[in-house]
Amino acid sequence: MSAFNDLQKKRRSIYALGDQVKQTPEELFGMVNEAIKDAPTAFNSQSVRAVTLTGDAHKKLWDMVLDTLRKVVKNPDVFETTEQKVNGSFKSGFGTVLYFTDMDVVHGLEEQFPSYKDNFYDWSEEAIGIALYSVWLTLTEADLGASIQHYNPLIDQAVAEAFDIPSNWKLRGEMPFGTIEAPAGSKDYMPDDERFKLFTK
Repeated sequence: MSAFNDLQKKRRSIYALGDQVKQTPEELFGMVNEAIKDAPTAFNSQSVRAVTLTGDAHKKLWDMVLDTLRKVVKNPDVFETTEQKVNGSFKSGFGTVLYFTDMDVVHGLEEQFPSYKDNFYDWSEEAIGIALYSVWLTLTEADLGASIQHYNPLIDQAVAEAFDIPSNWKLRGEMPFGTIEAPAGSKDYMPDDERFKLFTK
């Protein structure tokens, strides 16, 4: 098995995150940026945008998530469970990568290539997935854990105001990361014959 396959198996959703990382915020910022720059996009559109939050900015994000959810989740017991998850699994980490799609790029391609118009948003979603997976593997290689969360679109406006996000950037996901304080549980796999087919003729 290749080193890449080993790295993929090592990558898991880690929910017990700590903040005692060896890298500086600047080093992590560079790692994230390089991973995204080298990730492929349809038409080389480079539509993915990312914001890396550490320190107080990271904590501010998850406080905003809780403030937003507090207005939506009316059951106090349900909210308490959510609050414990946010504080214990996401805010406890070292940082968060926010992933965005630049909708100006998407709309520009729709105008430039009208015959493909219906595909460009789907392709931008593929670009987000490839980019976040690239970052995730980069963090895994550095022995850091992460998960991907989707509190968008509930937090879109608060995030835009707090971090001066351009109006044409659409939030697509939040990736808290940090040291691995507890490993992920075992992973179940569906039978291969239910997922994969090979044809040679």
